[in-house]
Amino acid sequence: MYGNIPVIASEDSLALYLKEIKKFPLLSQEEEVDLANQLNKEGNTEAAHKLVTSHLRLVAKISMGYKGYGLPLSDVIAEGNIGLMQAVKRFDPDKGFRLATYAIWWIKAAIQEYVLRSWSLVKMGTTANQKKLFFNLRKIKNNIQAVDDGDLRPEQIAHIAENLGVTETDVVDMNRRLGGDSSLNTHISDEGEGQWQDFLVDDSQNQETSLVINDEMDKRKQMLYEALSCLNEREKSIFISRRIDEDSKTLEELSLEFGISRERVRQIESKAFDKIKVFINRAN
Repeated sequence: MYGNIPVIASEDSLALYLKEIKKFPLLSQEEEVDLANQLNKEGNTEAAHKLVTSHLRLVAKISMGYKGYGLPLSDVIAEGNIGLMQAVKRFDPDKGFRLATYAIWWIKAAIQEYVLRSWSLVKMGTTANQKKLFFNLRKIKNNIQAVDDGDLRPEQIAHIAENLGVTETDVVDMNRRLGGDSSLNTHISDEGEGQWQDFLVDDSQNQETSLVINDEMDKRKQMLYEALSCLNEREKSIFISRRIDEDSKTLEELSLEFGISRERVRQIESKAFDKIKVFINRAN
């Protein structure tokens, strides 16, 4: 469906791949809408190819943010490209937003699932909060200038737990896991009660349950982006910047961007959120 898309043969060919994908032209919004309509209404595979290749640079840029997990960047990009293809397949230009905005979620979801599958044989986390902790712990530690090695101080643990909405035990556990490989015979506490191997019980969901959960997550993402169509451009931009983007912007940054007060930005964000809640409630 997507034609001949560049692939990375090895880590050594990464520079060549990044050079190759720059040759694909970026699309105007009008071109994007036209190609998406050709794909959705006519099944035009050439249109799908153009939509994908014009966004390969976006995948590469997002992938660079996951270099700190010690995985081959070529594999991370490949997984991100799969997410991009899924986004192109589901993209509806009539909702009023650009493909890049829609695709970011699919690209990040594909990459994060790959990282979680590959980073360690020990399961990093099964809940949404644990996954958020896994992907944000390093960044928050850098912000509070916490050392990379060793245990965190109590006040640092409390700060991280409050900011990410997880328990302090989760923070300590994840920090130790991300600190490097340890022996499974290492005692969890100084009292010597219990070893890591005692807790390696396979509590993963069966395949049927996982499929149901993944399908539900896809539906929620789709519903959210449909709901964005009820917002005007300023509301949409502020809502995405504050509630959806991984590196959300501050009220101060958006006030400067739009030339309005921080309080006005907050009011617009709140109004946009209320509109989306009404839209979703009606859809349900």
